[in-house]
Amino acid sequence: MCRTGGVFEPSETGDEEAMDAAFTSLLEDSTEELYESAPCGYLSTLMDGTIAKINATLLDWLGLEHKDVIGRKRFADLLTVGGKLYHETHFAPLLRMQGELRGIALEMKTGSGGRLPVLVSSVIKHGSEGEPLLIRTTVFDASDRRAYEKELLRRRQEAERARAEAEQARRQAEADRERLADALAVLQKSLLPDTLPAVPGLETAVYYHTASPDRLGGDFYDLFPVDGNRWAFFLGDVCGKGPQAAALTSLTRYTLRAAAHHDPEPDAALTTLNAVLHERYTASGDPRYCTCIFGVLEPGSDGRMTVRLGSGGHPPALVLRADGRAAFLPTPGGLLVGALPTAPFATATTTLAPGDTLVLYTDGLTEARTGPTRESLYGEDALLAFAAGQAPAAPRAVLSALADLLDGFGDGLNDDTALLALGIPAPATPATNNPR
Repeated sequence: MCRTGGVFEPSETGDEEAMDAAFTSLLEDSTEELYESAPCGYLSTLMDGTIAKINATLLDWLGLEHKDVIGRKRFADLLTVGGKLYHETHFAPLLRMQGELRGIALEMKTGSGGRLPVLVSSVIKHGSEGEPLLIRTTVFDASDRRAYEKELLRRRQEAERARAEAEQARRQAEADRERLADALAVLQKSLLPDTLPAVPGLETAVYYHTASPDRLGGDFYDLFPVDGNRWAFFLGDVCGKGPQAAALTSLTRYTLRAAAHHDPEPDAALTTLNAVLHERYTASGDPRYCTCIFGVLEPGSDGRMTVRLGSGGHPPALVLRADGRAAFLPTPGGLLVGALPTAPFATATTTLAPGDTLVLYTDGLTEARTGPTRESLYGEDALLAFAAGQAPAAPRAVLSALADLLDGFGDGLNDDTALLALGIPAPATPATNNPR
């Protein structure tokens, strides 16, 4: 045998005596030294878990002193809260039943407050009469393995997400259009009122444009009484399309109706809706929200109506006056409904006189494309100019003109659009008597 770099290697002629001597020198470590300096942790505990013996390797990993552990701590005391819970509910009962457990993943806490991932194997030592005497446990440092497993899991999750996204796209592309159209027709009808109720002294009109016949829209509106004198109305737009948007729209409509009967003030109704949407969606990790404008009509004794409006991130309402003026009614400070746990909602007030009309709309109108690019949008300035050209006009006349405007956008109108107009009829013009 020859030595190369301190390692014995067999020679061509062989030297069994030299080889025996080499192995003997390697095995000169005492049993105690092999135990204390082993590349893994060893400990022995009584049946109640009290530590009776522990090697230097494990103490060094945990940053603990021998005197602070022997007879003072139990094996479970070395574990993290989660590890201790698993030990008490699974590890210890199974060990008592089976007599041994191998390769159980746990986490131990270090003296500095850190965590050490480990693999634990335990076996119960029995006496001559079969009675359990103590538990012998081997602990392996699994830090490198844990890091590898996390990286492997991350890559697997990425692959699964990519596969799920591809599968979702494939399913969408292969959806049965006829079956979907039938379901959408029923759902869409349930999301909007069949007709608007008759309000004394008020003319109403509504128009809904569906951008795609095979996808559920998220625009909504309603008008309903809240007491013997006042009426509430709202119009809005939820994020997204399809069945999930339909669910959000349904929840929004019925929440607003219920909130209005409890407290019809716009800021109170929008605050209630914000709390419901945030708890249902955003707080659970599936953020969904809507824009909404909510108002209350209160008739006066002089034929006028007071209107209080609150907005949650929605485009401002338009007012067409009987004298030919048109202007937006700004509602500043309103945030998207459901995006944050709490949100401020400001209220604006106006009065509708005979011949005045209030128009609410969703952003499908102002975001319609008027050119080849996404930047070429119709916009609020153009809408205001269009409304000024129509004023004064009754609700039905205004919405008829806006419907023609929407038709003129052609392919540029790629989003659903809801329009709601409320107005007080202008006084009848006296008929002129022609002499006979």
